[in-house]
This record gives sequence, structure tokens and C-alpha cells, in this order.
Amino acid sequence: MFDDMVNVVVEVIEDLLPAALTLVTALGMIWCIVLGVKFAKAEEAQDRDKAKAALRNAIIGFVLIFVLIAVLLALEPQLNDWLQSQITSYYSSN
Repeated sequence: MFDDMVNVVVEVIEDLLPAALTLVTALGMIWCIVLGVKFAKAEEAQDRDKAKAALRNAIIGFVLIFVLIAVLLALEPQLNDWLQSQITSYYSSN
């Protein structure tokens, strides 16, 4: 019973992942363009520094998101095995 629910959740996540990655990539690119335009239009040094810091932080954030997604995808089989073992041990103890 619990296995079926877990499988459904995993399938939904696997189905939504490509669309979510596309959306995050598009939003990240748009946001970086907006910040780049702010940086290019900044006339004062203080505004330029703020825009540069915001652009750098956005790029670092998006890189971290994609690295974490890649790690999660790489560890998915081990996480599934661990979850199955936890489910099995739970049901065998009850």
C-alpha cells in the first residue's frame, strides 16, 4: 500500500522535473538579464556596486540550484533504495 503511494509521488516528481528545470532556467536567465541591465544603467558607483553584487549573488544562487538538482538526480537510486528498506523494516516490525 505504502509502496504504491511512494511510487506515485516519485513518478509525479520525475514527470514534473523537466518542466521545473525549464522554468527555473528561463526565470534565472530573465532575472540575470534584468540585473545586467540595472548594472549597465547604473550611473553612480554605489548603485553599480549594488547591481554587481545582486547579479553575482543571482548567478551563484542559480548555479547552486542546478548543482543541488544534479546531486539529487545522481543520488536518486540510493535514496529510493534507502526508502524501500525503511518501508520494509517498518512493515516487518509491525
